Amino acid sequence: MASGVSRLNGKVAIITGAAQGIGRAIAMRLAEESAKVAIADINDAVATKTAEEIRATGGQALAVTLDVTSLEQAVAAVQRVERELGPIDILVNNAGWDKVEPFVENTPETWDRVIAINFRGPLNCCKAVIPGMQARGHGKIVTISSDAGRVGSMGEAVYAGCKAGLIGFSKTLARELARNNINVNVVCPGPTDTALLKSAMADRPKVLESMAKGIPMRRLGQPQDLAGAVAFFVSSDSDYATGQVLSISGGLTMAG
Repeated sequence: MASGVSRLNGKVAIITGAAQGIGRAIAMRLAEESAKVAIADINDAVATKTAEEIRATGGQALAVTLDVTSLEQAVAAVQRVERELGPIDILVNNAGWDKVEPFVENTPETWDRVIAINFRGPLNCCKAVIPGMQARGHGKIVTISSDAGRVGSMGEAVYAGCKAGLIGFSKTLARELARNNINVNVVCPGPTDTALLKSAMADRPKVLESMAKGIPMRRLGQPQDLAGAVAFFVSSDSDYATGQVLSISGGLTMAG
């Protein structure tokens, strides 16, 4: 693609929730660095459009329908990607969903959906991808958590719990898989200007304004801000980094 950067030349990456938002930015960045990318998303039409945009600029991309809450779909998606693009070198767990409201107003149905997408989804995708990585003796896994999982966030109790759980899960995987030369790392966005955030805050426009004011860099994150961090973790530049958690939040959270 246009940048000419090729740290990931020929690597195969599957990115969940990659049709739009942060996932789309990650897919675009990895394609720019010459990876072959699978746009895995429940929204097949938008995933197809994103894949077409990548191919139109000279990249290699495949749209794959995936509901991350289903282990069977995750296994099928991995099989299709490996048939059409080749063995998977990189997994980026990005798909997520949230509903912002006080915990006492949450319903069990909301808990179930938040947990199924944000926590069980990455478990399903890791379960589907890891055996192949182990057999080949290499791989890179990056999971998109959240600063909500590091420090908590008003109105996001169950979401924050899932994201905190992903940090512990990823650190444990990093220990278990290091002997297989598989790196497992975590990127934690702060508030990021995406359709999901706008939807979650649809009835709280002033909250978005206050979020930006509370960030030392005085702006919400952009999807592209996260893509560079992921590109680092999936490249050879991070071969000796595993079990790490990187916050990309404009300075909103700085504690270790």
